[in-house]
Amino acid sequence: MCLKVFDLAKMHDEGSSTSSPECVQILRIFTNQFREAKITSFLVLEEAPPIIFIAIGLDNGCIYCIQGDIARERIKRFKLQVDYAHSDKDQSPINGLGFRVDGQAFQLFAVTPNSVSLFNLQTQPPRGQTLDQIGSTASSVAMSDRSELIIGRSEAVYFYEVDGRGPCWAFEGEKKFIGWFRGYLLCVIADQRTGKNTFNIYDLKNHLIAYSLAVKEVSHMLCEWGNIVLIMADKSALFIVEKDMESKLDMLFKKNLYSVAINLVQSQQADAAATAEVLRKYGDHLYSKQNYDEAMSQYIHTIGYLEPSFVIQKFLDAQRIYNLTNYLEKLHEKGLASKDHTTLLLNCYTKLKDVTKLNVFIKSEEQVGEHKFDVETAIRACRAANYHEQAMYVAKKAGKHEWYLKILLEDLAMYDEALQYINSLEPSQAGVTVKEYGKLLIEHKPRETIEILISLCTEEGDLVKKGASNSNFLTMLPSPVDFLNIFVHHPQSLMEFLERYTNKVKDSPAQVEIHNTLLELYLSRDLNFPSLSQNSINENGDLRTDQLSSTATMSESNGKIILDRNDVNEEKDWQERQRKGLLLLKSAWPSEQEQPLYDVDLAIILCEMNAFKEGLLYLYEKLKLYKEVIACYMQSHDHEGLIACCKRLGDSGKGGDPSLWSDLLNYFGELGEDCSREVKEILMYIERDDILPPIIVLQTLSRNPCLSLSVIKDYIARKLEQESKLIEEDRRAIEKYQDETSTMRKEIQDLRTNARIFQLSKCTACTFTLDLPAVHFMCMHSFHQRCLGDNDKECPECAPEYRAVLEKKRNLEQNSKNQDQFFQQVRNSKNGFSVIAEYFGKGIISKTSNGPAETLNSSSDF
Repeated sequence: MCLKVFDLAKMHDEGSSTSSPECVQILRIFTNQFREAKITSFLVLEEAPPIIFIAIGLDNGCIYCIQGDIARERIKRFKLQVDYAHSDKDQSPINGLGFRVDGQAFQLFAVTPNSVSLFNLQTQPPRGQTLDQIGSTASSVAMSDRSELIIGRSEAVYFYEVDGRGPCWAFEGEKKFIGWFRGYLLCVIADQRTGKNTFNIYDLKNHLIAYSLAVKEVSHMLCEWGNIVLIMADKSALFIVEKDMESKLDMLFKKNLYSVAINLVQSQQADAAATAEVLRKYGDHLYSKQNYDEAMSQYIHTIGYLEPSFVIQKFLDAQRIYNLTNYLEKLHEKGLASKDHTTLLLNCYTKLKDVTKLNVFIKSEEQVGEHKFDVETAIRACRAANYHEQAMYVAKKAGKHEWYLKILLEDLAMYDEALQYINSLEPSQAGVTVKEYGKLLIEHKPRETIEILISLCTEEGDLVKKGASNSNFLTMLPSPVDFLNIFVHHPQSLMEFLERYTNKVKDSPAQVEIHNTLLELYLSRDLNFPSLSQNSINENGDLRTDQLSSTATMSESNGKIILDRNDVNEEKDWQERQRKGLLLLKSAWPSEQEQPLYDVDLAIILCEMNAFKEGLLYLYEKLKLYKEVIACYMQSHDHEGLIACCKRLGDSGKGGDPSLWSDLLNYFGELGEDCSREVKEILMYIERDDILPPIIVLQTLSRNPCLSLSVIKDYIARKLEQESKLIEEDRRAIEKYQDETSTMRKEIQDLRTNARIFQLSKCTACTFTLDLPAVHFMCMHSFHQRCLGDNDKECPECAPEYRAVLEKKRNLEQNSKNQDQFFQQVRNSKNGFSVIAEYFGKGIISKTSNGPAETLNSSSDF
């Protein structure tokens, strides 16, 4: 008896139309050492090519083993004995063999009618052990893909592990053949009653018969090429092909075997999308049967692959709010929920009034910032259902300070708690929240809110200390201007806030804006502050509004008394604010600064709008707008103040403007009432500083019919006397100049007609005796010629004076061409005629001058 080994990769022709594989080796099975017996089983294992392991089971209980490279005859033979206790007559045949390779483990199962043995082939010599005292009489032995030995007996099919018998499956009938294919158990079973054979394919995992077929006598069963092959006794072959996954599922769906379909796709390691589709169909089937709980359990497994709206719509229609809640919870757990899903889940909790679940959902998040739901959506939903505690918890944990305060203030009106929460925030966050909700806080808790604002805007308080670790924080303090809008209906609180701020901070970058706002508050007449009849301040600084109905029911007399008190209080407040306003105007404009720390134009407008005379007077005086200052006194008919102002501002010796007295005289000249005392005082200063000529004074005062001549009688007398003295002085000066001119003319005539006799005997320069050559000048100075040098054209003694006269003459001629300077002097002079006379006296304006005289004569101003 021989063992032939063929190489299927090598084919050779045998002179026929067909080809056969090449036989690479022929071995004798039985030798002198291995006596011949009947072969009952045969098994081959390819260890590592070209090494193969061949196990041959014999009817005498022996197993012949051949191991090695058979093609090269590099082999070794050894024998394994299963039963030793029996005689040759009773020796058990080897009905089945099975190799078990698991990592480094290399073992061989052997099945006889009386036992199941296991040999460890890694040891030398191989050691065997008996796993079971019951074997199998037929060739119904196979190995599973999990390296388990499968034995088919008439009562059941048994599975064996290395440690003994394992689970069994009770399939009745004689098992002629046992096989394993892709997780399926294959059995050819003979029915003793009918004598027919049946081929069954069992799906053990799903507990069903996947395929069943009545067959003829089977001689062999193979699993090759991805198919199951049954070779019949009549030499025919039956191929059984596994259906594709889609066909299997369709068949299972038609039979409503959805659980089997699910196990099938999972066992075949199908993708998650395919599994989800099966689960969806199963869920739809259960939903149609109104088994909503089971249907929802299937839909939950499809999360991530099935559109949630498909499931949600089904359970909204069916009003199965419990199931819907369960689905939405799972959706949030997997982080796949949208804002709408969060809203829907919270609405479900609120409809069910399940506060416990709501709290679990809201408070289950341990790590801040990693929520499985949209925070703002959750807050809105809880607020809408009046679950404010839960909404506040979510807002606080997520750092949504605006929402937390919105709930406290708008929903719960818990103003003290809101203020405490703002105090606990970082300065930057506290500033944002105060801007957002400051109006409400100022309305109900003005004093506490102002304290927080002072802490934010100054380098004091807990809020700033929290941010002091940042070196740049102190230089980035918020400005009070950023918070002005929250005081829009509470100017009294705004005034208190800005006053406290300016007392603490003296060099704020926003000083101008702050002072402008304070000025507006101080100077506004209609500042709305709490009326004593309608409002009061309680001990905690809260503004409490009394019921207006009680006031409406008072008697008429009591109402008048309260109104009078209100008027008195308003007037006192107005006066106090005016005092503060004037103090601010002065303190914010230090004398060493050219510009104030507020907008001057705005301040003037505010003073004018609110008739704040003191402020206007101060501003005009600082701006040197003296005419506007006296205009204020004129408008208020304050004659004493007007004259006092002119005394202070009209003194030219102290830098004042003397023309103010002229304006003052015009005012009283047009006043139309008796003001003799004032006019006399004004005339005294006009006369002292010679501000106006008498004729102008007479013309101005003549317009006031209430003034008599006696008012200016003394003034006119003094002026006439003064003018007479001036005329007399001028007359004497004229006579003097005429005499000097006559003398000069005679001297000129004498020089022209008579000879000059030079009698000097000494040189004017060196004082030595004069000798020839000598030079004599008409000014009666004589010099040695050597003392004069090259300059013998002019007298060295008289030349500087003569040059100064020439230079003055040239300057006068040059100035005569500057018309603008001439007219400017005429306008600015108290007496323009004196300026013109001066120009004539200097010879600038004369009949012999062509250019300047003609220009001046043609000028309309002149």
